[in-house]
Amino acid sequence: VSPSLSLIIYAQGSLTSLLSSTPISTGNNTQMVKVLLSLSECPPLGLESLKVKDTQLKASSFKRRGLGPHRGRLNIQSGIEDGDIYDGAWCAQYRDKKQWLEVDALRPTRFTGVILQGRNSIWSWDVVYTYKVQFSNDTLVWTPCMNGTEEAVFEGNQNAETPVLALFNTSTVARYIRINPQSWYENGTDGDICLRAEVLGCALPEPTESKDKLDFRHHNYEEMRKLMKSVNEACPDITRIYSIGKSYTGLKLYVMEISDNPGKHELGEPEFRYVAGMHGNEALGRELLLNLMEYLCQEYKRGDQRVVHLVKETRIHLLPSMNPDGYEMAFKKGSELSGWALGRYSYEGIDMNHNFADLNSVMWKAIELETDKSKLINHYFPIPEQYTSEEAFVASETRAVINWMQNIPFVLSANLHGGELVVTYPYDMTRDWAPREHTPTADESFFRWLATVYASTNQVMSNPDRRPCHNKDFLRYNNIINGADWHNVPGSMNDFSYLHTNCFEVTVELSCDKFPHASELPVEWENNRESLLVYMEQVHRGIKGVVRDKDTEAGIADAVIKVDDIDHHIRSVADGDYWRLLNPGEYQVTASAEGYFPSTRTCRVMYEHYPTLCDFRLTKTPKQRLKDILARGGKIPKDLQLRLRQLRLRKLRVTTKAINQRRAAAAARRATRGA
Repeated sequence: VSPSLSLIIYAQGSLTSLLSSTPISTGNNTQMVKVLLSLSECPPLGLESLKVKDTQLKASSFKRRGLGPHRGRLNIQSGIEDGDIYDGAWCAQYRDKKQWLEVDALRPTRFTGVILQGRNSIWSWDVVYTYKVQFSNDTLVWTPCMNGTEEAVFEGNQNAETPVLALFNTSTVARYIRINPQSWYENGTDGDICLRAEVLGCALPEPTESKDKLDFRHHNYEEMRKLMKSVNEACPDITRIYSIGKSYTGLKLYVMEISDNPGKHELGEPEFRYVAGMHGNEALGRELLLNLMEYLCQEYKRGDQRVVHLVKETRIHLLPSMNPDGYEMAFKKGSELSGWALGRYSYEGIDMNHNFADLNSVMWKAIELETDKSKLINHYFPIPEQYTSEEAFVASETRAVINWMQNIPFVLSANLHGGELVVTYPYDMTRDWAPREHTPTADESFFRWLATVYASTNQVMSNPDRRPCHNKDFLRYNNIINGADWHNVPGSMNDFSYLHTNCFEVTVELSCDKFPHASELPVEWENNRESLLVYMEQVHRGIKGVVRDKDTEAGIADAVIKVDDIDHHIRSVADGDYWRLLNPGEYQVTASAEGYFPSTRTCRVMYEHYPTLCDFRLTKTPKQRLKDILARGGKIPKDLQLRLRQLRLRKLRVTTKAINQRRAAAAARRATRGA
């Protein structure tokens, strides 16, 4: 292996480990840093993000289809079974130094480096220790990457998962590049030539960017704060920044509120939230929400009627980083070198996607034990006491989000993840702890609508010619799936939100690449902009109204809103207003509250992009009216006195009738025994 230098360099806020195959003079390290920085400016071609198509990848040989060149992509994940058609690397059929993986960039490209990983597998261990690189413009004549007068040999991997970056001493312009393994793990009959790769290169000419003038780059914690502050300063009348708590290391969980009256819940105006960065290394959602803040501010000021209507009719909350500690870890390594798992968990090692209270088990246990189905609750399940104790293994970030959910009456939400291209909807947990099983909620049809809205408007998901990301083809499901039918996730935020609050929530897996390079962000914004907007607009689909006291016109809090044939109720909030998400159709809706007679109405949901108004005015029961009057020390009015007298007489008649019936039955039994 040629002499190499490992440097740790901060470049635009991203920590990158750079390997050069050139001997370094210690007297001119500053100049070498500048050289390496200039070489690292070119972004990934897009093997990981699938920007590079399968047809652009070729190999000298491959063991089988599942280990073909199309699988030689950085961070690609394998199937569970060894031999799966979706396996975890390109693996050569033969074990010699003539094997290669070839990438066609489709146009002249200035190649500057290669990133390598071993094979992803729970059964096999395969890594390439060293390799060479060659370039070509026609695939006939190949020129080796040189180190002075010798062909350069680059350091590969010592383990299967850690990405290793090698930068070329001199960048080379060509159309094709080959990675040519020279040494690899060998263990008797085991140990194949297998690798996953990414190639760094600047296409000539450079690709165009998004037409929206937004800050397309990865933002660490401080840069995120600055961007949010700049948006707030640009649009002070419609924005507010607030914190819902702190991470384990003390980083604040900042939320951007966007509304025409920030800081206040307005009667009849639904609350919406986007949450990103639950897994810190799934960074695209974070940047999309920061871009969304900028976009809504800019377009509102420009007078875009769609955005103006959305801001005026909706109270929007954007949490770009639920796990800032994890993100900082991934950010310091960089988009390509953080790997598949670094930064996923909280600082304490908690996966927050499994960290919310498991209310599914509470619900299913109650269903099994309760013989009287009318006594079963189907909403607002209380959090188990053991979960709320200080000793419970619950992340501080999770507790902060739960408090946030309880303090603001959210109606609709989406949780932005990465590493796949699919939208999942509740339930996320299977009933019998099966690895996967379709487990629908009572609102299955509406959840499918929500998932379809995002997936069908996302430019990548809706492309019928796209290839699967890793080992599951979600195209056959139209890019939506019941979460539990994908894999079992106890304690998910989606399920908790549905069972503990009024809020419906789905998970959006935004991209095959968890941490796309900054150069990919303009394209990803274009892919997701319409989806982000149209999904927010769904908060206005269904019915809404206010539940009031018929006599005082005061709003009634905690009134239960029941829709016939849908076994999941919601509740009115502090001022009596409520929102019930529903697909178009005609529904029998009942509002009930403690101390009031229930009221039922027929409410028809149309296809328009605004909700159907369905208000209720409830009449207090005489018992409740008496209780309120006595509490105030007031005088009982005559109509109430008359009503109470009628109720007492009716109760007396019913009681007398029941006594007489019991007496008659007893007399009949005595007569039967005497006979």
